[in-house]
Amino acid sequence: MTDRDEPPRARALTGGAYAVGAYLLWGFLPLYFVLLEPTGPWEVVAWRILLSLVFYVILIPLVGGWLRLRTILGNRRLVAWTAVAGVLIYLNWQVFVLATLTGHVIEMSLGYFINPIVTVLLGVLVLREHLRPLQWVAIGLAVLATIVIVVGYGAFPWLALCVAFSFGFYGLVKKHIGPSVDVMSGLTLESLWLAPAAIVQLVVVAVTTGLTMGNAGPGHAALLALAGVVTAAPLMLFAAGARRVRLIVLGIAQFITPSMQLVIGVWVLDEPMPPERWAGFAIVWSALTVFTLDSVVAARRARRRESAGIDSAGIDPEEVPLKRARGLMDEPDPRSVRSDQSPTRDTQEHR
Repeated sequence: MTDRDEPPRARALTGGAYAVGAYLLWGFLPLYFVLLEPTGPWEVVAWRILLSLVFYVILIPLVGGWLRLRTILGNRRLVAWTAVAGVLIYLNWQVFVLATLTGHVIEMSLGYFINPIVTVLLGVLVLREHLRPLQWVAIGLAVLATIVIVVGYGAFPWLALCVAFSFGFYGLVKKHIGPSVDVMSGLTLESLWLAPAAIVQLVVVAVTTGLTMGNAGPGHAALLALAGVVTAAPLMLFAAGARRVRLIVLGIAQFITPSMQLVIGVWVLDEPMPPERWAGFAIVWSALTVFTLDSVVAARRARRRESAGIDSAGIDPEEVPLKRARGLMDEPDPRSVRSDQSPTRDTQEHR
């Protein structure tokens, strides 16, 4: 029995477990990168790119993905967009690892807390989407939180905003190419385009500070060699979960990752958390509460409208997920999806 043949309830529970597993693994990433010391951020990201590429190349024939990959390579527009996505995720990775290894895990957690709001804001600025009043309130609170942190803490959260906006723009690119590029092919091509840059980084590190791979003990070498798996495993779990659960479930579950990062930064790595910073985070959490409640209400209204249409057509609502999965019913027209339906699934394929 395939996942599409699962009963709706079992399918949702399985998908939720996959999604939570992905977010938990992403939440532990700061600890993994800290364990890689004395490896610096430039070498870490370079190995992460190259070892991820190796992992994907091994995995693609096992899932029968070569044909899809060749089809995408024959489309110059899609190839160009995967290159853009690669540049954006490289920026996100490099800033994240650099911040983690220089004592800024808390600031990274702030970036991922505000990422959903940044994504919606980019939808307005780039895609000309329309927001509901409560979504504007959430954006206003996020801006206020930034001001409080700047004025009270005396530092502008550049790293957090860089992470949030690079990941937000990455999501826009993934949304643009949509179903034309499957998850495995997209990740493979993004890693492939970044491979030359990764090799250059390793060369520069080798001739300056020296490479640590193989020079810091077998345990360290084994940990560093796992960079590809550590990158790919949560992505695969997320992709499996995203096929099974509603966007609103992913939208709520995504806060597991920055919450874990905050706990790790404050109580494990002992980073400073003065009252001004707590105040800024409290405002961000208020914004996220407004944002999440608004999304839940919007999702319920959409389901009621959908159920009303299904009832009038004489279709059993319990059969809708299976019928859609088997291609017996059309999905809602994507052109009708506005910014009130969170693009979480498109924006979190790469972490």
